[in-house]
Order: sequence, then C-alpha cells, then structure tokens
Amino acid sequence: MSRQFAEVEFGGHKVDVPEGGYYDRFRMNPDLDAVARDPAAGNIDYFRRIPKQLVASRVGPTWAPNFYYRSSNIQLLFLAPISRLRAMLPMPLEPLRAFPGTGLVALTFFSYAVCDNDPYNEVSIAVVIRRPGARGSHALELLRSVRRRSFFAHVLALPVTTEIARLRGVYGYQLPKWRAEIDVNIGTDATACIATADGTPDLSLSAPRPTLCNVAPQSHMGTNTMISLIDGEWHQTSVQSNTLSFAERLFPRNVKLLRSGGPMSQLLDGLGASTILRLDVVKDAQLVLNMPTRLNMFDHAER
Repeated sequence: MSRQFAEVEFGGHKVDVPEGGYYDRFRMNPDLDAVARDPAAGNIDYFRRIPKQLVASRVGPTWAPNFYYRSSNIQLLFLAPISRLRAMLPMPLEPLRAFPGTGLVALTFFSYAVCDNDPYNEVSIAVVIRRPGARGSHALELLRSVRRRSFFAHVLALPVTTEIARLRGVYGYQLPKWRAEIDVNIGTDATACIATADGTPDLSLSAPRPTLCNVAPQSHMGTNTMISLIDGEWHQTSVQSNTLSFAERLFPRNVKLLRSGGPMSQLLDGLGASTILRLDVVKDAQLVLNMPTRLNMFDHAER
C-alpha cells in the first residue's frame, strides 16, 4: 500500500510530509514520551536533557534544536592539496593541514531513520578547516580535534532525499542542498550511492565494514561545527553526537569509490581528494542539530 502524505507549510512553502509522521504530528516540538514509545527510536534519555525552545529563524519562529533519534553514516576522510582547498574556501576560512601541503576533505553518507522531520538520507562534502581564531601549530590543533572528537568544517555540497529536508536546509540554514536519490546500507559491507538529477550514477561506495564497537550511551560524545555565510554574515552551526555503535580504520584497504562524473564526483575531483586517510562507519548514533549563531570574530575579515 502506498504511503499517504499530508501537506504542511514551512517558511511560506507548501510541502508534503508522511501523514502521521513526526513532522505531521509534532511540528518539530515532539512529545518525548510519545517518541519513547516508538520502538524504532530506541532509548531517548539523551534528548531529555536538551530542552527545545521556540527561536527566531530566517523562516520565522521554529522549535530548536532538531533531534535525530536514530542515525547512521559512512565517512571517507581524504587527503587533498592545500592549494586546491584554499581555492574553494571563502576568505578568511583556512584549511586545517594534516601534513605539509595537504589538508582534509570529508565525504559522508548519512541515513536518518528516525528524526523530527521524518526519515531521509543525505550526502556531505566538506573541507576540514581551522577553528576560527586558532593560531599556532596545525598538527597540535588536529590532535586536539581528534582527541575531543570536535572538528570545524565548511560544507560545499549537501544533497538530500526529501523536500522538507531540502527546504529546511536551504531556507533555514542557507546550505547547498538539492534533491537526489541516495542509498546507505551498513551490513557485512558498508555501501552507499548517490545519483544525479536525471537518475544516472554519481558516486558509489563499497567497503568491508570494520568490526563494530558498541559503547554505553553518552560515553562517546562529540561536536562538529559548520562555518558558513548566512545572509552575508558568518555563522556557526554545531551538531552534537552521541555515538552508540561505530568502527574506524586508518588507511583502509579494499575501499571502492566509483566516480561517474556527476556533480559530487566533479567536486571531489576539483578538490583533489585522492588518498583515503580514514574510514568511519557509524551504525547507530543520536544527533542534535542546533540553529546557526553569529560568529562575530570574522566581522572585519576581508572577504
């Protein structure tokens, strides 16, 4: 039986969402007791300590932050020439050096199985950058970032599979989002793919899944921060993570990434993303996406 949809309004736009789904029922302000009764959501104690608030945004008042109760992802971290990365970054952002003359590009396939704006998949290509205001050794900053599980990045592409996710990203955060077919699967192997607008292949990923490590809730936390221009002003947007099941491997073998010439393939090629430094597979994680906040230290920087 085909799934039914309900028409809702977001930021002056009409959009279809799954009838009876989280967005249709809760409009981003969920009853956590009701969410806890959903077997697909799992244990949600993590979210009970993060109160939602009705805040101003580019599209009017909205409930924030956004909760992702059950998510997974596959990430490849590439080495790329600093010169290529600098050419793609707006001033005054600076790529974080991993080795002399070499920076980092992250390709990440996300799957959000249970979240406030209903299930969807997403792919990100982002350049890892220096923390705003950081000085001194790149190597020490990178080591601190790894230890704290906290990175800063500038997102260059972020296609998604649903219209509500696209609208929220484009109009709420001014992120480079468009609709695309995206599949993510973590089984014996970790596989993912994204297609172009006309349905032809763009990127296809396949890798043996490393052995998963399952940890206690709230014992493997992290925070990643997106730095971006919104309405001509610099903002930072933090994503908090509570990872429950994950695997990682440095200089992984037998990773197959087929680039078929679509926009994501072209972007990776343009960045010079070549050697895979690290493979990360997250089987189960909970995420909190906060609203953007002003980043005043860049106000007088040359653009």
